[in-house]
Amino acid sequence: MKVIHAVHPDDFRSYQTDTIRERFLLENLVQRDTVNCVYTHYDRMIIGAANPVGDTLKLGTYPNLRADNFLDRREIGIINVAGSGRIVADGKAYNLNKLDCLYIGRGTKEVTFTSHDAANPAVFYLLSAPAHTTYPTRLMTIDEAAKVKAGSPETANDRTINKYIHADGIQSCQLVMGLTILHGGSVWNTMPPHVHDRRMEAYFYFDIPEGQRVFHYMGEGQETRHILIDNYGAVASPPWSIHSGVGTASYSFIWGMGGENLDYTDMDAIRIEDIR
Repeated sequence: MKVIHAVHPDDFRSYQTDTIRERFLLENLVQRDTVNCVYTHYDRMIIGAANPVGDTLKLGTYPNLRADNFLDRREIGIINVAGSGRIVADGKAYNLNKLDCLYIGRGTKEVTFTSHDAANPAVFYLLSAPAHTTYPTRLMTIDEAAKVKAGSPETANDRTINKYIHADGIQSCQLVMGLTILHGGSVWNTMPPHVHDRRMEAYFYFDIPEGQRVFHYMGEGQETRHILIDNYGAVASPPWSIHSGVGTASYSFIWGMGGENLDYTDMDAIRIEDIR
């Protein structure tokens, strides 16, 4: 499992493109018939994906977790971003269509992933954080998610925010998780931008049309940099960094946080005219 270490904002200012990509961009997460995970030292979040095509995949443990099972001391949020599939957690099966979310609590021993149709396989995006207690495993469909309309066509950021794991939704220890869908003609996400020093955030971009890209902006509000991202690319965003992006076409992305609290509105906004 690849490990990403924390970076000081003063050091980040001197990074060139290759270094920024190496230390924050998570490429090739989605691999056929593989569970692929990255460990970050931002709130010890694990970011990963499972893409079962011909095989049933198991969420195994890793040596650096020092645990018999992946979820012995962790919780996990899972969102399906492709064809329908099934997750089995300690013998109980959950069917997930595209954009459905499953939360699995601490102490679950065995988790497996399968696709219903190998010709249209599921892609399960995984986000896991340490957990101090156990909350019930729960499935939430896209229709059940709390929805917030934001932005407008005039500013090219007309979008719907879908909240799954949060203080008023699926209960968790520290995970907050959901997804945002950009509507036709809109390309800006999380604009105006913000930071939240009490929580890291991970972004996972999907439904980017072939040949298109997203410019993901990060860095301090007055020292911004960008990462060019393809479909199924993810970014581990430090607490001191903005996390915003603009695409060459409309797309969707999953946002997820771990840290000091579960308050979705805990953020410090940066005015557009103050961005540098």
